[in-house]
Amino acid sequence: QVQLVESGGGLVQPGGSLRLSCAASGSIYTIGDMAWYRQAPGKQREKLGTITRGASTNYADSVKGRFTISRDNARNMVYLQMNSLKPEDTAVYYCNAPTAWGSTKLPWGQGTQVTVSS
Repeated sequence: QVQLVESGGGLVQPGGSLRLSCAASGSIYTIGDMAWYRQAPGKQREKLGTITRGASTNYADSVKGRFTISRDNARNMVYLQMNSLKPEDTAVYYCNAPTAWGSTKLPWGQGTQVTVSS
């Protein structure tokens, strides 16, 4: 089964930027849609946005206009560019492959911690 490894998190000041990466051990082209999620302490996991095999994207209102998802099918990589970060963006960030009925196809990776604080 395809494994996912997220990286690129860290501590950033409000208004700053980070780029997260998700490396898949198998073909993301075969998998199809990919998505980024986050989970803040004490909160449910939230889906931030989805990117199709052909690179069409959609985003949750909470990140629309600030976050951008991209993918490199040849390298089996998915990226999350985060700009204008806010303290409420603090969370552990994950990637996965969403299903049509709201679940996910792959085992969760370890995630990458993003902390937005001055």
